[in-house]
Amino acid sequence: MNELSGRAVLITGASSGFGAHFARLASRAGARVALAARRKERVKELAEELRAVGGEAVAIAMDVTDEASVRAGYDAAEAALGTIDTIIANAGVSSPGRSIEIGAEALAGILDTNVLGAFLTAREGAKRLIASGSRETGKGRILFIGSFGAEAPIKGEVMYCASKAAVASLGRNLAGEWLRSGINVNVIQPGFILTEMAGEWFASEGGKAQIASFPRKRLQPIESLDAMVLHLCSDASSAMTGSVITIDDGQSL
Repeated sequence: MNELSGRAVLITGASSGFGAHFARLASRAGARVALAARRKERVKELAEELRAVGGEAVAIAMDVTDEASVRAGYDAAEAALGTIDTIIANAGVSSPGRSIEIGAEALAGILDTNVLGAFLTAREGAKRLIASGSRETGKGRILFIGSFGAEAPIKGEVMYCASKAAVASLGRNLAGEWLRSGINVNVIQPGFILTEMAGEWFASEGGKAQIASFPRKRLQPIESLDAMVLHLCSDASSAMTGSVITIDDGQSL
């Protein structure tokens, strides 16, 4: 696999779950990777893991809800890897519960990370791509990690679903704004996948019942996203921008 050879990829939320998986995927595909997360110790361990098998990786402290932190994170990533031409805006949080019971602070936290954080991550990357000549090279790639919850209700996840609908809209609107700047922007919307964030729930009786309700009675394999993630981050996707792609193992059907 060398689809991403020569690319420098920044991945937010890289300390666990989707982010850590995509970091390993991008590294195997030949990319230099910047692992961004609030928990820098976790991404340090992952960077060491990738370097141990011949990859080029750097751990970056970044709070996507803080514009100064995002800017500093990009500075550190570029100092280590050069221009970041590929961004996977993955950082996200959830706070499940009945809408009449969840506090305003928890709701604001979802929007700050999932929407504002995604926007700040993409905008800072786009500024630097445009300054580096992306209009001429056409190499810019931004991939938002959304959720099938943007289109299908998920019980107990009202604000999470609303935030992911906003991410889908961000992807479409930013794709249009940066269409002539050599930056392609796309969104993938996974279904329920076993990650650190969701592990406790799916081990519970309620979680097992939810899995049994899915058409294929299973959690979606995380590897089912790999081919599309690689494609959307690579030169091969030069004609794809503004796409919102649901890959959910049929869970929304």
